[in-house]
Parts: sequence; C-alpha cells; structure tokens
Amino acid sequence: GVLDLMQKLLSRHFINYSRILTGFMVESSQAVPKKDLSKEIPKSYDPKEVESKWYDWWVSQGYFKPLSAAEKKEQGKEDMKNYTILIPPPNVTGALHVGHVLFVAVQDCMIRWKRMKGFNTVWIPGTDHAGIATQSVVERELMKKEKLRREDLGREEFVKKVWQWREQKGGHILNQLHQLGASVDWGRTFFTMDDDRAKAVAESFCIMFERGHIYRKHRLVNWCCALQTAISDIEVDYVELDKPTDLFVPGYEKKIEFGTLTHFLYKIKGEETTIEVATTRLETMLGDTAVAVHPEDERYKHLIGKELIHPFHPDRKMVIVADSELVDMKFGTGAVKITPAHDPNDYNCGVKHNLEFINILDENGNINVNGGETFKGMKRFDARKLVYKELDKLGLIKGKKPHKMSIATCSRTKDIIEPILKPQWYVDCKEMAARAVKVVKDKELVIIPENFEDTWFSWLENIKDWCISRQLWWGHRIPAYLCKIPGKIDEPDTRNQEHWVCGKTYEEALEKAATKFGVEKEKIELSQDEDVLDTWYSSGLLPFSACGWPNKEHPDYDQFFPSDLLETGHDILFFWVARMVMMTLYLTDKLPFKTVYLHNIIKDSNGQKMSKAKGNVVDPLDIIKGCSLEKLIEKMKESNLSEKEIKKGKCC
Repeated sequence: GVLDLMQKLLSRHFINYSRILTGFMVESSQAVPKKDLSKEIPKSYDPKEVESKWYDWWVSQGYFKPLSAAEKKEQGKEDMKNYTILIPPPNVTGALHVGHVLFVAVQDCMIRWKRMKGFNTVWIPGTDHAGIATQSVVERELMKKEKLRREDLGREEFVKKVWQWREQKGGHILNQLHQLGASVDWGRTFFTMDDDRAKAVAESFCIMFERGHIYRKHRLVNWCCALQTAISDIEVDYVELDKPTDLFVPGYEKKIEFGTLTHFLYKIKGEETTIEVATTRLETMLGDTAVAVHPEDERYKHLIGKELIHPFHPDRKMVIVADSELVDMKFGTGAVKITPAHDPNDYNCGVKHNLEFINILDENGNINVNGGETFKGMKRFDARKLVYKELDKLGLIKGKKPHKMSIATCSRTKDIIEPILKPQWYVDCKEMAARAVKVVKDKELVIIPENFEDTWFSWLENIKDWCISRQLWWGHRIPAYLCKIPGKIDEPDTRNQEHWVCGKTYEEALEKAATKFGVEKEKIELSQDEDVLDTWYSSGLLPFSACGWPNKEHPDYDQFFPSDLLETGHDILFFWVARMVMMTLYLTDKLPFKTVYLHNIIKDSNGQKMSKAKGNVVDPLDIIKGCSLEKLIEKMKESNLSEKEIKKGKCC
C-alpha cells in the first residue's frame, strides 16, 4: 500500500525527491505552453530548466485540482473515489526548513500515488497565524527598527502592522512549496485568520459556550512573564535539577540559582515559639496566608488554629491549618507554607480552608504592592535575594541546602512559569477526550506507528481542561462580551460567567443579552473580551473549516470532508492531532480523518529539533540552489536570534 511505498522512499534521500519536483507557481488560468520535447535532449541535466517548465505547465492544466461532484457526473465518473490530505499549516513566522520538507515529500508522494491510482485527489495547503510566535517577532522588529513597543501604537495600529508583516513574509512559505514541486491545489489555500476561518472560530465558540463546554473560571494559570500571557499545560516543559544550578532566565543579565531549599521560621502570635517551614521559591512567602500541618502530627497538634505573625505584613491574618491531603509529616519539617495565589496545591488548600488569596506579582513578574513597600517593583528573583537578607536580619533564616526539584518553563521562551490567578476561558475536555480514546480503541481511527496509541491513551485519559485564553493582540479575538446593565449589573465582574454572553457579531451578542436579562437593547453596554484564542483552537477546526464549515452546503464539505489521512510529526500529537479529533467529533459528529501517520523529526548535529527560534534551521532552497557563506551570515542577521547567538554563529 501507500504506507509501505513511503517507508521505502523515506529510506532514500527525500531531498533528492524534492529537487526533482522543484518549480514555480502559476495560476491555472494562465496559458503555459507544454515543454517542447522535439529538441535533442541536452547532455547535462539542468534541474532548474526542466523542473520550472514542467511545474508551470502542470499547474496551468489544473492537474492538481480535483473534479467537483458536477464534473464527475458530467464525465461519468460518479464512482471515482475522493482522497483528501490537509497540509499541517506551517507558522507564518518564517520559512520552511528541511524538517518541513519531510512532510512535503511524504504527503506529495502519497497524493501523487493516489492520483495515479485514479482517485479524485485534493491536497489542501495553508499557513497558520501562530499567535504568540508572530506577535513576538513583530514586537522585536518594531523595537529594533522603530524603538517602539506595541503599547505605543495601540491595539488597532499594532494589528495593522502584523497584517502588513504577514503580507510581506507570508508568501515566502507558499513560494517554497511551489519550488519544491508540491502538487497542492492552490485554489484552496487557507490562512487560519482569513474570513472563512474566522467565521468557523466564532461559530464553534458560540456552540461550545451555549452547550456549557466552554466556561469561564478564576483559577491558577501557567503564566509566562516574558510573553505576558497564559499558556496551556502542554506548552510547559520541565527541567529536572539534581543539585543547585544556575539557569538563564529572560530579562536577567546574570543566571539565577535554582535547586535549593530555604528553611525559615514563622513566629506564633502571642507566644515565644516558632514553626519552621521550607521553600524553593522564597519570594512567594510575601503572599503566604497560612501554614499547614498534618492533623495527626504530635509535634503540631496543639498549634492548629493558632495565628502566625508575617514578618513583613504584621497586620495580615495567618493561621495554622490541618490538612492531611497536602502535608506529609515525614517530609521536611512536616509544616508547609501556604501561598494560595501562587501554587496549585496551596490553591486547593486555600479553597478548602477559606484562606485569603493574595497575588504578589504583576504580569511582568515584578513584585506588586501586595508584596510590601520594601519589595514593590522588584523583579521576582531579585526580590528572592532581598527576602533572604531581610529574614536573616530578623534571625528567621535557618539555612539553605541543595534540593532535587523540577522547574516549569515556557516551551517557547524558557522563562520560569509562574502560577498566577486569572479569569480565563476553558474547554471542558473530559467527554471529548473519552470519545477520542474510544475511536482509537475501536480502530475507527488508526494511528501509525501503533506504539503511539499508548501515548495517546495516557494523555487523553489524564487530560485537564484546556485554557484557551491568551493575553495577546494578534489572533482570533474571543467572541464573548461582558454586560453592564443599570439596575441589574452595575459593576460587571469579569470572573462571573453569568455576566457574559457570546455572539458571532456584536449585534448577535446584544440580542442574546437582551433576551437573557429581559431588558431593552438600548440599556445594555457590551465590552468584548480583550483576549484572543489559543492558536491551536483555530488549528483544531481545520479538518472541517478548510472545507467550508460552518456552511454545510459548501461543496467541499460534502465532497472532501472528512479527509482520508493526516500525515504529521509525532511531536504535535497532542498540540494538534488530539485536538482536531476531539473538536471534529464534538462539532460534526464525524472523525476528521481515517488514519494518522506520524513521521520522525529531523534534528541537527546536536540532536536538537530544528527551530527558527534556535537558529539551527536549513532552508531547503539553499540545499537545492546552493548558498554562499556571506548569504548565510546575512540570513542569520535577519533571523530572530539574539546578538549573542549571532556573534557565536559568525565565530563558527
């Protein structure tokens, strides 16, 4: 079958296959003459001369376009089977590298093989708006060239700048696909923020909101201070430390020490006694509101319910609480400091014991006014050092020792993740995940290689609800509106879902608000949520949004959805594949595709995945055409690399 054929082809040099297909884009409406074959064949083979002329002719003849249902009928080919592949849309932030070329080669081989077998084939191309990555690139460029921050421009003007950047840069990826000879149907090219995809995003959000599968919750999120946005659980990487280690943190000139446990004392109010606690994040003690002990621990039973004195906030109420779930009395001192607003376990403890939730960090990761005058405005890890010094002055430090630990970092920036309380929108994934598990167990959806089934089950059976809010300006703005109604909602609460309505348009949201609250539209003031949706949300809709959904009368929806095969790298099995399966089943009651074929990842000489951010990518066109050292250095200067990395690259 096609998969056996691909395995044989991939054992050879896939770059050579791509070279054979190199060409340039032409519109199918343009008249391109077929190459003159009457002349003598040149003794030396010139790939550029051969490939460009053939590819132009192929496109002009419409060879990559499928027959419509009407054309099938006219030509007596009603029995002709359709075969659809959706391209994994590359991020619009840069260029294709040789890692991308792998999927181009594999998918092109599959679609051409099916085309030769007599199938009515369509390979749908497109690009992804890449919310976080694109906004970061444009912000850096704006600062580098114009010395401006996005806040200096304002949201509307900044978004215009991003669209301009996309118009300038976005075509490069498609041009690479042209030159690689990819037999895609250019007439079906999508962009994940074009009008049709925007309609699908708004429609799906409203459906899921109204069914109760999208909800708003004020809870801890994974906050990346470098990006100033929340990120999902699967965008968090963990660094395991066996001993004290200095790590680079964005925004700091010097490395920061991690992998230590600091012991310090809290005084018990009205007594001469103290209780000893330990922490790896000393700065968070500025937000402590309790200390927890085990209810059966004889050392502390007599202290339960007593109040503590916070050394920097003497007026704050701090208590000793009993918690058998949180505290292991055999670990450490058996007493645990509780910072409900900055730790997931402490959050649960805070809810259980009705503790005060005090956020001590702003969105930049600096200590806010709640941290106290001494520390206000300081960077979080600078504050860590000062807290130690101040506690030591008060005689409350008991020491610091090495400690094995796991550090949560942002997969994009490598910044240290801070748990922060934020009201966000979430997708309730439990039912959707269970259905995605079932279709694989029942072999309705086939995953190749099969060993990834265990990974699929493990993740989906332990799935957490998906935080889909992102504090960005570039992306699909969330179609939810906060209501202000005199006499009913005088002070709207962003944390209260009852104060929100959704709508595909402002007018639709206004109608819904009037119906929900039983008032005239003229009395309602709506404010749209400032946040945008996670990029993977719109990507998760692509199997059907690329075929015209929510317009179910669209000819492509009936003819080419669901698709037959998804071919992609195993590294986005959860980011993209699982979400497509969950959302497609939920919104259409159909599988998005029949087979998932996962390929391995092209890596550099150090075993690192190729990434534009790391600067270890190779442009396939440079392999095809060649590239001088001077041009490579110039490309490096134009990249997103830091000056330090660029200097290192020049030295090499």
